[in-house]
Amino acid sequence: MTQQILIGRRVLAIDPTHRGFGYVVFEGPEFLVDWGVRSVHSPKNPRCAESAARLIDLYRPDVLILEDASATGCRRQARVRGLLDELVTLARQRGVRVHRVSRQNVRKTFASQGASNKYRIARVIATRFPELTPHLPPERKPWMSEDQRMAMFDAAAFALAFFLASKASEQDEKTDIGHRSETG
Repeated sequence: MTQQILIGRRVLAIDPTHRGFGYVVFEGPEFLVDWGVRSVHSPKNPRCAESAARLIDLYRPDVLILEDASATGCRRQARVRGLLDELVTLARQRGVRVHRVSRQNVRKTFASQGASNKYRIARVIATRFPELTPHLPPERKPWMSEDQRMAMFDAAAFALAFFLASKASEQDEKTDIGHRSETG
């Protein structure tokens, strides 16, 4: 039953960048529906919000996944933090639940697969979803700026960390219910 709940859950994950945002849409943790990168020009936050609204209206997700900018160690700039808050408001106005995932949780999610940095996490995601492989940017050198396509992989990482946490939470609830019935 837990798998049925997760499989039917449509998730839109958005990762803002300095140029726009990357996004993915999942129907459960195993089916990637859509992905891409949206570039916008000034004013960036309103244009990003408009573009995100179109995605929400098109896909009607059950949950919007965003980075938890309040988490310890988050280095997001004020403009992007403001955009994340705008996206929360936008989603709630449309009746979409919002879940925030910290980068630390993403790292923990992928650590068991030997992925210790953003590029290695992106490689794991591309292996799991081969349709993303052509979009995987080359590994970044210290003197290079981050490729905008990486935001798409970051969004996917947030979504997959969400699904894993949801599955664990539902398993815990199932265990608690079973435990209560045994002792009750």
